[in-house]
Amino acid sequence: MFLENTVNHKEQFGWIEVICGSMFSGKTEELIRRLKRAQIAQQKVEIFKPVVDVRYDDDLVTSHDQNQIPSTPVPAAANIGILASGCDVVGIDEAQFFDDEIVQVCNDLANRGIRVIVAGLDMDYKGNPFGPMPALMATAEYVTKVHAVCTRTGNLAQYSFRKSASEDLLLLGEKETYEPLSRAAFFKAQKALRAEQHPPKLKRSKE
Repeated sequence: MFLENTVNHKEQFGWIEVICGSMFSGKTEELIRRLKRAQIAQQKVEIFKPVVDVRYDDDLVTSHDQNQIPSTPVPAAANIGILASGCDVVGIDEAQFFDDEIVQVCNDLANRGIRVIVAGLDMDYKGNPFGPMPALMATAEYVTKVHAVCTRTGNLAQYSFRKSASEDLLLLGEKETYEPLSRAAFFKAQKALRAEQHPPKLKRSKE
């Protein structure tokens, strides 16, 4: 279990925590857990999410099992730095959808003495590092990688396999669109999908 650091009022510096993993791994659930603990401690908490994330609610950060916490949707990372003034703790969900400026914003907040908790997908549907997440993980003091359970093997899953043919990088969806897979299952699924999309051409027999 992740144990929170404590605020050192003499040092006046915060830190960054990153929670990453695949779809259905509990990233948002863990983010909400940490933020609610801070609220119970009477700390001033602000939560942000990208304005494009409207899967469950326009304003609430919501986990897959419907655990919720109020948030402020923002169109760009720069808005977070402005709106987070006077906070003790800042939570950011779906960080992979923000522009690269989110890295500087998070570091600026931490340097101002704020605890920053960020959750997001570390890999896209192709298994490649997703947006600003690698840089956030590199600059964070704490990185927690959570896992789903592979729907095909029962092993730990770290990949988000897209079941549709869409190649859009930003495609919001749930279980009808994505499936958590282990490395072996993801490799096989990707291979089968490529074969389905690009079947071998039949050679014409010579008469």
